[in-house]
Amino acid sequence: MIKARRRVSLCTTLAASCFMLAACGGDDDPTAVAASSAPPGSSPPPSPQASNRAPTISGTPLTTVLQGNAYSFTPNASDPDGGTLTFSVTNLPGWATFDASTGRLNGTPPAANVGTYADITISVSDGTANASLPAFSIQVVGTATGSATLAWTPPTQNTDGSPLTDLAGYKIHWGVAQGTYTNSVTVNNPGLSSYVVEQLTPATWYFVVTAINSAGAESSFSNVASKTVR
Repeated sequence: MIKARRRVSLCTTLAASCFMLAACGGDDDPTAVAASSAPPGSSPPPSPQASNRAPTISGTPLTTVLQGNAYSFTPNASDPDGGTLTFSVTNLPGWATFDASTGRLNGTPPAANVGTYADITISVSDGTANASLPAFSIQVVGTATGSATLAWTPPTQNTDGSPLTDLAGYKIHWGVAQGTYTNSVTVNNPGLSSYVVEQLTPATWYFVVTAINSAGAESSFSNVASKTVR
């Protein structure tokens, strides 16, 4: 009696292929085994490449510094893949320097740099991905040592030659660069003809005065006065 052949198909998930086994009669009488895990001449699939992970950066910079005092901030940064990091900065204050290899921002602002320096951003890159600190500001605080007394002659005419009958007050502008006046104060008293500007830091200061009428219109600048505070 001839026993019928039977064909069994088995799949293995490890090799991701099917093996066809031919058997004659019982399991104890195999006559042929054929196996194939990949077409002839084919190569195994490449190993998956690990994706790049972005670097991290942290730190809390100081937001104020006194004129004449040193300022320094270095962020903490790392790369989970061990890559080489480089740093960059935007809106770097003119009185400061920046180290692209460490991210250090430092400098000593003089009196002429009193003011606020906004939207400073320090970033780090591994060559592929970037990370940045939140934008921050640095306020350079002056050490007040002087004052300036200003005096002027009240105007009596409008620019068209008509009598000035609605003078409401004055506005005093000043700064450390002639033509660029970063500070101002409004004097709401048309009867005043002098004013003392106080809390001046060491620098050469430039002053101009304007007149304001009851409608809020402001005149052009007066002639420039200056004073050096040491």
